[in-house]
Amino acid sequence: MIDRYSRAEMVVIWSEETMYKLWLDIELAVCQAYRDLGKIPKNSIERIKEKASFNINRIQELEKQIHHDLIAFLTCVSESIESDDSRFLHLGLTSSDVKDTALSLMIKQAGALLDKGLDELLDNLKNLALTHKNTICIGRSHGVHAEPTTFGIKILGFYDDIRRAKKHLKAAVDENSVGMFSGAVGNYANLDPQIEKIACEVLGLKPAPITTQVISRDRHAQFMSALAILASVIERLAIEIRHLQRTEVLEVEEPFYTNQKGSSAMPHKRNPWRSENISGLARVVRSYTGLACENILLWHERDISHSSAERVTLPDSSILVDFIIHRMSQIIKGLNVYPETMLANLNKYGGVIFSQQVLLRLINKGLKREVAYNIVQDFALAAWNNKNGNFKKALLDSTQVKEYLSKEEIDACFDPSYHLKNIDYIFNQVLESGHSARTIF
Repeated sequence: MIDRYSRAEMVVIWSEETMYKLWLDIELAVCQAYRDLGKIPKNSIERIKEKASFNINRIQELEKQIHHDLIAFLTCVSESIESDDSRFLHLGLTSSDVKDTALSLMIKQAGALLDKGLDELLDNLKNLALTHKNTICIGRSHGVHAEPTTFGIKILGFYDDIRRAKKHLKAAVDENSVGMFSGAVGNYANLDPQIEKIACEVLGLKPAPITTQVISRDRHAQFMSALAILASVIERLAIEIRHLQRTEVLEVEEPFYTNQKGSSAMPHKRNPWRSENISGLARVVRSYTGLACENILLWHERDISHSSAERVTLPDSSILVDFIIHRMSQIIKGLNVYPETMLANLNKYGGVIFSQQVLLRLINKGLKREVAYNIVQDFALAAWNNKNGNFKKALLDSTQVKEYLSKEEIDACFDPSYHLKNIDYIFNQVLESGHSARTIF
């Protein structure tokens, strides 16, 4: 992934150096398991641990000759040991025992970093929701004014979505926190299953119950799907911000910093470019889920058609989602919210969005629903998109409506607090169910 959309902490996890370090940790863990079972001299293991190291330039030099990355790595490590003790490396293993187990560790590390970022984002969303718990705004369906809600409820909904996506991600990371040391076709022909059990414990993984020459790729597809869902949920929030920042709406704006420029041509511009970034990057992450599902379809006990794709998709998706999380956290923390504009938008055309309350009042007075609906709709349509339209005034001036409703009853229909009476219930429902939202990988 290009530097522009990468954070150093996540890049390190997927770096070549980290991969080789994990390969070495895995080889040493297997050696330790052999030692614990009395199959390798204790002194040999101590010497291996003391001397074993790698040099990336040397590995690359060897790979140009050998055309096999793991053998090049093992050759390099063996050279560092400088003794017959190197014969104890990779005993009974196949390449995928090392590579797939290392990949599990990288996914686990990436998951922990993503989880940390999500905790920060969720905290920022929760704070914003609580701050604007009672900030009245218009709710929209089909992009059109519907009925009053609050900006706090709006944000709380996104909070709950992202919290749920966080749980999906945790489940996917847990599913991938498995190691394998089962040999060429997964039947432990040259390995005692106890080796796998001990080595996985050393590495902080669970043994996969069954493998071929690889860990089944449905696990990795689940991880990729969880990343795609998470990116999509955050993008939905980004789209909401993009809409609310439109000049005609202008209920919120992304943070705009001192010396920031919005356009090379138009000095007045304040664009929601961070949210637009998120939308574009989320598309990339979603596009990789199809590849992840294709990677499930390996021949027999294994081929390597998945390998080249994963070298791109797993790092890229993890890096991009990490970037998306932190970008949205930055947006939410500095979001400019304009309650006055929200209220003005809500009251357009004389409060036409309170039409349902008028309808229900008329029905309660004994009118048939169809009759009441037609009366209210006529007044609403006359006010809608009319610069002089005033729904409430038209109702108060109507002799037809005044046959059924008093001025006080009409005024009551336009009280936004009616729509907000269950705010505490909604907030308690969401926040009280979230005590265990934070997870540790």
